[in-house]
Amino acid sequence: AQPKVIDGVTGTTGTTQHKNLTSKHFFQPPNFGTYTSKYLNHKSEGYNKLVSEKMTGEDTTKRNLSSPNGKDEPPSKQQATQNGTTTSDPTKPMVIMVTGGSGLVGQGIRMFVESSKKDNEKWVYLSSKDGDIRDRKATEAIFEKFKPTHVIHLAAKVGGLFANMAQKVEFYRENTLINDNVMECCRIYKVDKLVSFLSTCIFPDKTTYPIDETMLHDGPPHPSNEGYAYAKRLIDTMNRAYAEQYGCNFTSIIPTNIYGPHDNFSIQNGHVIPGLIHKCYIAKKEGKPFTIWGSGTPLRQFIYSLDLAELTVWVMRDYHSPDPITLSVDEASEVSIKHVALSVAKAMKFEGEVIFDTTKSDGQFKKTACNKKLRSYKPDYKFHTMDEGIQKSVDWFVENYEKARK
Repeated sequence: AQPKVIDGVTGTTGTTQHKNLTSKHFFQPPNFGTYTSKYLNHKSEGYNKLVSEKMTGEDTTKRNLSSPNGKDEPPSKQQATQNGTTTSDPTKPMVIMVTGGSGLVGQGIRMFVESSKKDNEKWVYLSSKDGDIRDRKATEAIFEKFKPTHVIHLAAKVGGLFANMAQKVEFYRENTLINDNVMECCRIYKVDKLVSFLSTCIFPDKTTYPIDETMLHDGPPHPSNEGYAYAKRLIDTMNRAYAEQYGCNFTSIIPTNIYGPHDNFSIQNGHVIPGLIHKCYIAKKEGKPFTIWGSGTPLRQFIYSLDLAELTVWVMRDYHSPDPITLSVDEASEVSIKHVALSVAKAMKFEGEVIFDTTKSDGQFKKTACNKKLRSYKPDYKFHTMDEGIQKSVDWFVENYEKARK
């Protein structure tokens, strides 16, 4: 399978004590930020410069979710450098390369950038046609060709529940290869900034809500997707490792449920909103009831793809910390599946019968994520409301029905 774009959910950080590590913790990567130099057997010059009892001076078990400088703004260049990262010169030409650029998030970034592009920025959107980034030589060839100064890494091997259960080895190995190739090439080719995407499905299976960025490694993920989850968790671990050892400016984003134009509108394999949009379109066309599986009571946080795109570009330009950041609407903006379905019907101008099939499972009732960290930087950011985002998504789908993925 060729790498695809993540269009899912979020992740976070926690701790594992070094002295307690055993073979059963192999897939629970330690938090390098809490380790003393005496535990690290690296001989690089970068590490030798970090001979302090705590290299970052912070215990991730008590990490403050507010902004690093205590104000509603990203870390300054000086602070970023002190944290082991570097920042680029805002006046020099930038080449921003987006892996997985043909999917939902990549297309959202393209749409946003077209309306807010800066004169010194050149954007490159990769697809599988540009090369197989599971292969190191192919990845190096891409970096040689485009010479990016910044990379937004969306590409991943993704799949549904049954694919994840049946191919745990492939989901782990292929995503690890993809991420390792991209991260190491960013180091070798001296990329100024790398922003990677995580997912909420890689959080611990047993956790408390709302989830936040400090909880990612607090326990094992759900067994059904552990191959994918552990491969993605390693991005967070390696972001900090690259910062500490090489001074790389690598970070990651944790989005909640994404929807919008260019989504996969498959009723069988798509996510909930695009699936409902397609189902409602067919019901209207055929004069049949619009049937939704389940009671409609579960609650979810949805983020419109262009809002996510805008915030992703902000992270690329202005957020300089290896610690991940959750990009999500507020907890108060959590909505029921019933609200979503009725909003889809209204946007589609569907006047027929709406049925909730309660013989079907509802799934997990809620998966609330906390966006306190984002709000410490952007307290006044206004997200699209659900009704606004759904109307735009429905309009796009109807207008592009023939070419939409479905």
